[in-house]
Amino acid sequence: MSRVYLDNNATMPLRPEARDAMIAALDVAGNPSSVHAEGRAAKALVEKARAQVAAAFGAEGADIVFTSSATEAAALALAGRGLHAGAIEHDAVAAWVECDLAVDAAGRVAIGDPAQSCVQIANSETGVVQDLPPGLAVSDMTQGFGKLPMAFNWSGADMAIVSAHKLGGPKGVGALVLRRGLELDARIRGGGQEMGRRAGTENVIGIAGFGAAAEAAARDLADGVWKNVENLRDRLETCIAAGSKETIFVGKGESRLPNTSCLVTPGWKGETQVMQMDLAGFAVSAGAACSSGKVGTSRVLQAIGLSDVAAASALRVSLGPGTTAEQIDRFADAWLARHQKFRARAA
Repeated sequence: MSRVYLDNNATMPLRPEARDAMIAALDVAGNPSSVHAEGRAAKALVEKARAQVAAAFGAEGADIVFTSSATEAAALALAGRGLHAGAIEHDAVAAWVECDLAVDAAGRVAIGDPAQSCVQIANSETGVVQDLPPGLAVSDMTQGFGKLPMAFNWSGADMAIVSAHKLGGPKGVGALVLRRGLELDARIRGGGQEMGRRAGTENVIGIAGFGAAAEAAARDLADGVWKNVENLRDRLETCIAAGSKETIFVGKGESRLPNTSCLVTPGWKGETQVMQMDLAGFAVSAGAACSSGKVGTSRVLQAIGLSDVAAASALRVSLGPGTTAEQIDRFADAWLARHQKFRARAA
């Protein structure tokens, strides 16, 4: 039986539109900084993708700086600024901020001074969506872009961090989106690429894939694809709840990403569940894919008040546009079968 991929928050499979755009870009030989015809053709691909990302992200009139990843975009936006955040931020953000803002049991961050704060739009582990205040300095919108009806221009943030592979584009491409007119010091210096904010020859192939994926993601959102995904997520949680009374669904009842379910079964380690489900043919995770092979207790779940035992017992299931009801039912049946064995051992 074919494997089922349910780890879309770690990375979403490459969209056909992105693959086609990247294959076409392989035949464009020029450097986008060159002034001859071949260079202009490469530059045109970069600018087309910039327009596609801007349109999909509701960022017309903003500056879009392409980077190698959301991690690089976070460093570009945050380094040396001393901003404040909650302890639920992704490691790429937490590395550059003071994680001293209070987080409540629902996973919402108390923002004192928006101009000195960085707050994610949605958490990759719990799916909980934040209400962003006007004048926010920076927001990590990586998980929300393409899944939530949102627009940078009305988000209230001065800067936003996004990534291609979270919405079906290639890995190795991200962007920092900032309100036009904001000053920003480059961290990678050299040539004058990306409006002088990020030196280095642009990854034309990856950027072309990012643009195509963003356009396709916006189309999915408009067509109601993610509402169907949300219904499947709810179906999964109903099935699990019927067979496991002790399992907690983190963020249930709160505004969440439509595709994300964080299951906590105290005492059943998340890493054990991941391995068991992998052997059963399902790709899921125990939390954010911050580093290769990393497992352990989720600091996000600790920040919202879960015990160490509960926080180490989380399983994240993140659906995608291609997820089917049949796959969800198969997963629920397989998970519940292994849950019964866990309960028998624990008795």
